[in-house]
Amino acid sequence: MKKFSLTFTVFIFFIGSLFSQEKKAPKAKTGWSFGGVPVVAYDSDIGFKYGGLVNLYDYGDGATYPMYKHSIYMEWSRTTKGSGINQITYDSGDLFSKIRLNGEVSLLTEKALDFYGFNGYEANYNPGFTDDTDTANYISRMYYRLDRKLTRVKGEVLGSIIGKKLQWLGGVAYYGNKIGNVDINKLNEGKDSVDMLPDVDLLYKKYVDWGVIPFDQKDGGNTLLVKLGLVWDTRDNEPNPQTGLWEELMLINGNSFLGNGNLNFTKLILTHRQYFTLVEKKLSLAYRLSYQGKIAGTMPFYMLPFVYDSKLTRDGMGGAKTMRGILRDRIVGESMTFGTVELRWIFLRTLIGNQNFYIALSGFSDGGMVLKNYEYNTDNIPVGVNVVQDNEKLHLSYGGGIRFALNDNFIVAVDYGMAADKRDGSSGLYIGLNWLF
Repeated sequence: MKKFSLTFTVFIFFIGSLFSQEKKAPKAKTGWSFGGVPVVAYDSDIGFKYGGLVNLYDYGDGATYPMYKHSIYMEWSRTTKGSGINQITYDSGDLFSKIRLNGEVSLLTEKALDFYGFNGYEANYNPGFTDDTDTANYISRMYYRLDRKLTRVKGEVLGSIIGKKLQWLGGVAYYGNKIGNVDINKLNEGKDSVDMLPDVDLLYKKYVDWGVIPFDQKDGGNTLLVKLGLVWDTRDNEPNPQTGLWEELMLINGNSFLGNGNLNFTKLILTHRQYFTLVEKKLSLAYRLSYQGKIAGTMPFYMLPFVYDSKLTRDGMGGAKTMRGILRDRIVGESMTFGTVELRWIFLRTLIGNQNFYIALSGFSDGGMVLKNYEYNTDNIPVGVNVVQDNEKLHLSYGGGIRFALNDNFIVAVDYGMAADKRDGSSGLYIGLNWLF
């Protein structure tokens, strides 16, 4: 399977740094600033990906730099086989007095979203099923995939209790999930016969046929989430903290909305992040630990993968934002935990034109596991079919990355992670924005 990924901005920033010999202290920015990244990628099954993303920042009079007054993030990307991202997020602590507002409107279409079953290593994963060179085991490159269209609209507020250190959190979000089988005919359009995907039953369809996925959930559904919590934040800055703590305690109630019966659940989210300065303004150590546990109710299968925090909900344990190098959505259960430890070294700070710029390297290790299994019906699974593979245990990955930062907030991120266990995949290259936390 041919794949490549390229971000032109990384290259431009790197070339610019080579020609910038004069190292100067960062200067406070004022007014509006922005950074943009073209999105260019190719996957032989999903097609050519194109588009771009832009992040706008308003620093006002510069008195709070590098903290911004307003941030607007916009992404639009497509693939030639139908997947796409349409997303706008807004973040501001200046719109209302003593209130920070965070909003999002997203339409995310996934023609081949990862789906490996439930409960981590318990789910039987055979990489040969997707390897078209493994003639003995090959089923389809799409075997562990499904089709999903997700509409997400949310609004959240942070209010002060003790300055910016202790804050209360409240929010409401709508998740509209539409789930289905991968459209093999669409993905086969324009392919030579040798590269065409076979028209066979994939894991998702088998789970539906066997009743592992309840019939009334197989097409997805609507969920309304209500979030309440507390945030303790003593970070010295948000884009790349060198000292301080960032703690979150949240209760999230999800309930079915306009269908899917009486599917209501409550989750408890506990997240601890801490930052240490090892060399002033150059070398720091950061780590995070998060518990995401169901404490009541019944969760629909399509709401299991999401990982919650006070800013942006992540999709899946495994992949770019949680465990780099591990397959996306590999670890799915009702209660989960994950963590990261990361060493960050800023080895170059300079000015390019009138813009603050730095380059940083990082080394990291990520890990996580399911703590409470998702219970499913096994009565109709055919005799001899091996759904369960092994007992769940800690999933680990490790790797390194590089960051190119413009005006401290617009940070182009490149990470490469490797899975420690072949049951979690092999490796992954990720190009995006920002430090993970």
